[in-house]
Amino acid sequence: MAAASHTAADTASVAVPASVLRSRRAAPAGALLGLLSRESGETLIDQIVRSVAARIDDRLLRGGARMPSIRAFAAAHGVSPFTVVASYDRLVATGYLESRRGAGFFVRERGAMAGQSMTSRAPRHSSGFEVKPIDVVWLVRNMFRQMPHAQMPGSGVLPSDWLDGVAISNALKAVSRQNAGVLLSYGVPQGFLPLRQQLQHKLAELEIAAAPEQLVTTAGVTQALDLVAREFTQPGDTIFVDDPAWFLMFGSFAALGAKVVGIPRLADGPDIAKLAELAALHKPKLYIINSVLHNPSSTSLSAAKAFQVLRLAEEHDFVIVEDDIYCDLHPGSAVQPATRLAALDQLQRVIYLGGFSKTMAANLRVGFIAASPERAERLADRKMLTMLTTSDIGERVVYKVLSDGTFRKHTDRMRARLDGLRAKTIRQMERVGLKVDVAAPAGMFVWVDAGRDTNVLAERAMAQNLLLAPGSLFSPAQLPSTRMRLNVAAMQDPQVWRFLESELARP
Repeated sequence: MAAASHTAADTASVAVPASVLRSRRAAPAGALLGLLSRESGETLIDQIVRSVAARIDDRLLRGGARMPSIRAFAAAHGVSPFTVVASYDRLVATGYLESRRGAGFFVRERGAMAGQSMTSRAPRHSSGFEVKPIDVVWLVRNMFRQMPHAQMPGSGVLPSDWLDGVAISNALKAVSRQNAGVLLSYGVPQGFLPLRQQLQHKLAELEIAAAPEQLVTTAGVTQALDLVAREFTQPGDTIFVDDPAWFLMFGSFAALGAKVVGIPRLADGPDIAKLAELAALHKPKLYIINSVLHNPSSTSLSAAKAFQVLRLAEEHDFVIVEDDIYCDLHPGSAVQPATRLAALDQLQRVIYLGGFSKTMAANLRVGFIAASPERAERLADRKMLTMLTTSDIGERVVYKVLSDGTFRKHTDRMRARLDGLRAKTIRQMERVGLKVDVAAPAGMFVWVDAGRDTNVLAERAMAQNLLLAPGSLFSPAQLPSTRMRLNVAAMQDPQVWRFLESELARP
């Protein structure tokens, strides 16, 4: 990242010491922020306000703590006193700080900010910050804190500078020049037709035959999963997921009244014996599976396992939902054997999901569902009743990027960049004490064993402004785990390695 080239005078990345949090004395000026970047497109004032507010929200600075003086803060972070004054004034205006005449700036008491009594607060660690449960909401909330990507080894996306911002910008400009009447009206429930036609060609390359009427666009794979679950299950029904698997769907399905059951995931796919046993016991309606570049292990489904999964789906009458969000990061079967269930089944018992948040732009929120004609029609109706249509503008932008012929080269560059990092990053993981059972030859994730409760590790990392993704979140049982997911593209900051080496050396 560009910020990595700044000098020590420009940046400070030391976490807030526990002794500071326990006292009312001024926090050391260099202990409050991560990296400040003059090249990020975000003003220094915005960066300071966001970072300080996040530490107060996470109880890393408690109510009553005195902030560094304006001069000390400015000197520690290489910014002007004016920048610090403007930042502090904004934090006062938004209720995070209070100014005391002649004494300086102080963190406002949380009770005054949130209307809570002091006795209603959650328990605190001895370090002074509030105890918050490590759960899916915790991880997702912190993923959206806009921390520098280099400080988020548990994130699920590639750094923004890996993506093709120029292509997105050009596509947006091209779309903006179209008839304004088209841009100001609704799209159609099934999705922008030229995009669905383009997706037909894309799926044909994967040996999946899907006519445009078999495709429904969605606001990302997240909405696609929600639509499928709402349409094909009722409260009390069972949904199978891989264990481990993408954590966000567990709570979403449970909120619909479904029972979520995990199927142990092995290096080449699910544990077939366990799948057969649990299918006979629970009679599931759906089985959600990553066939290619499974999250969080980056492993892929073998042909033998794929046939067995389809056989069991037929025997026990459940629908397979194949989440292929990482499709464009897979290098092909010559590098890593992989079989797509939808290619074998041709959308008879399989519903296929895809999207572009990992490889194009998460902010576009464009995904899609491919299904049999009857199921596609039902899902388009469900989508219409839920939200009328998805963003036609976003779909036009994605169509423009896919159709101009440069997207394939872009994904080739991303895969090559990951390949250049993966092996040496895994070796470094092993050097600091992490165990890597399966070093998949593709994808961005590594599923490691830290040999200790990774919930505790994640709490300690967050105290140093580092985001980890503990293994407990990737299982529907949510039990403590020694596993965690690491993103090789976000493991390049020395601070990450220093933290891991120090923590894993603890007895």
